[in-house]
Amino acid sequence: MAQLESPPPLRTPLYDRAIAIDARMTAFSGWEMPVQFSGITAEHEAIRDRAGMFDISHMGKFTLRGDRAIEQLQGLVPSDLSRLQPGQAQYTVLLNPQAGIIDDIIVYQEGDGNVVLIVNAGTKDKDKDWLLAHLDLTQVEFTDLTADRVLIAVQGPETVGHLQALVDIDLTKLTNFGHSSALIFKNPAFIARTGYTGEDGFEIMVTPEIGVKLWDALLASGVTPCGLGARDTLRLEAAMCLYGQDISDTTTPLEAGLGWVVHLDTKGNFIGRDVLERQKTAGVSRKLVGLNMQGRYIARHDYPVAIEGQTVGIVTSGTMSPTLGQAIALAYIPAEFAKLGQIVEVEIRGKLHPATVVKKPFYRSTNRV
Repeated sequence: MAQLESPPPLRTPLYDRAIAIDARMTAFSGWEMPVQFSGITAEHEAIRDRAGMFDISHMGKFTLRGDRAIEQLQGLVPSDLSRLQPGQAQYTVLLNPQAGIIDDIIVYQEGDGNVVLIVNAGTKDKDKDWLLAHLDLTQVEFTDLTADRVLIAVQGPETVGHLQALVDIDLTKLTNFGHSSALIFKNPAFIARTGYTGEDGFEIMVTPEIGVKLWDALLASGVTPCGLGARDTLRLEAAMCLYGQDISDTTTPLEAGLGWVVHLDTKGNFIGRDVLERQKTAGVSRKLVGLNMQGRYIARHDYPVAIEGQTVGIVTSGTMSPTLGQAIALAYIPAEFAKLGQIVEVEIRGKLHPATVVKKPFYRSTNRV
């Protein structure tokens, strides 16, 4: 029997712009995306020191409209969304009945019954199906804007200087996790001061035509184009979880160190609440910790973690930190060993190499608003 061919990868409206400046492309979550332009380290340093931009148009973009939109979402996430004011946002997680993380998302409260959701590219269809199955569509209108909008993340300490001349609002008035409607080239835009790099920065959602013009204008002003490679090293230094590696359907937010998004005391029932209540009372059996490798050996995804030669855990993400010059990793280990200073060993190509449990994040920017 002939095998069915995989569908060709999707391409964002900025694909041709990336190819034009010699981007190295890679397959990612069904999309053909830039992994690097000038080089991962150079792009990483541009974000930390100056300003860089990412095409993140592959991410899922949903809108909910209806007076009860926030109320409906309340039952699907552990965070208390009722406290969000118009112009504010909340990083949170969609949970299954076992309190496993279906996806990590950002909820933007626009007011007047309008909500924007940004979700991961690889889970977009799963998230959409889950939301449509659990929202009352007689009260909430759901729209998938993924294919109709460009999303550009501009990150780094010099971002405001590059972006301000292109928008009609005062960007300094946007607080961290604030967002606003605006005009770019006299066209409507959605601008949020969030990010996935640990630096100050903005995400801009516009139509494809305006997105291409915005990319060109930022490139002309000296903003460095960056790919998925630098995005990964940046987020790992900031100890931000990557869905499918550090968090998944089988990890709970309390295990993953995301207890700050769980608001058991201020909200009512939600999917997975009973599991989180039990974990809160009894404690979790494992925790996601930060590791500093001793030496320059790099711990990679799925490498075993051992204590006294006995495998006890697993690495979820690891890299050589360009900023710190230190090999770093995230790993799940038993809770009793998840204390700062604990020495563990990571198995790398059949040999055990020592690492130390350290405080997260590995890097904290002094440029954040």
